[in-house]
Amino acid sequence: MKHFLKETDFSYDEAAQVFELAAALKKDRGSLGVDTLKGQTWGMLFSKSSTRTRVSFEVGLNELGANPMFMEQKNMQIDRGESVSDTAKVLSRFLHGLIIRTHGHEIIEEFAKAGTIPVVNALTDLLHPCQIYTDAFTLAERWGKRGKLIESLKGRKLVYYGDCANNMANSWILGGALFGMEIVLSGPDAYAPGQEIRDLVKSEGLGENFVFESDPFKAAKDADVLYTDVWVSMGQEEEAAERVETFKPYGVSSQLMAEAKKGAYFMHCLPAHVGMEVHADVYSSDAAIVFDEAENRLHTQKAILSQLVR
Repeated sequence: MKHFLKETDFSYDEAAQVFELAAALKKDRGSLGVDTLKGQTWGMLFSKSSTRTRVSFEVGLNELGANPMFMEQKNMQIDRGESVSDTAKVLSRFLHGLIIRTHGHEIIEEFAKAGTIPVVNALTDLLHPCQIYTDAFTLAERWGKRGKLIESLKGRKLVYYGDCANNMANSWILGGALFGMEIVLSGPDAYAPGQEIRDLVKSEGLGENFVFESDPFKAAKDADVLYTDVWVSMGQEEEAAERVETFKPYGVSSQLMAEAKKGAYFMHCLPAHVGMEVHADVYSSDAAIVFDEAENRLHTQKAILSQLVR
């Protein structure tokens, strides 16, 4: 039984297969007879609100032939003290797989350890692997050719701006190492990548493919992609005013884009706060491919689910 808790739960070759299948599913949506999960029921256990993640997984499960069952943690016994272990064991008796969007990464690891069904990480405070695979696929379909999509990522430079210790930054560090990309993270020194992600990269047998650069303009030099995320994530609302002021120099502007390569892309996992982490002229420019990213959550996640049950 296989889980998808972090980017490296798939090998490079398996990730390549995910990209190729995602491309096929996207091209032939509605006509490609895929019933990979036919007759199955998959649970979606969410403790964080969601738009793209919930809708893309529900639609994707339906299109793969499965019945999606959405469960809010606040309405379940786990929110009243039932252990993760007991919940995992019970849900394993009912479901064929479980997609979890939660806080601590240790929670999803415990579900995978205690249960007997595949578990998919739909976001934790440490990692967001489905988003990273989606973003990487979104770039690969522009740069690569069918049959060799993943190879087009090797050597490409992506610069991440903002909180360089959050789950998206961590996932680009880990995913970038798997894909062979050069990852530069740019933000205030107090928000540099933490030891946990450094240890994780090392434990996975990957080299450190990333650097931290506090100067946003130096970071952008010759980049293929400029990437950012919200400055205030769920659970950080009390820090909002301080974080917005701290991250102001790292808003992705046209001046920053001018430092990148000609034809560089702007990416954001959404929702975006235009005027903060990205300036309006960048967000509305041809360089911005944020809605392609959003659409590709559906196709990439369908491919991930299919890869899990092969």
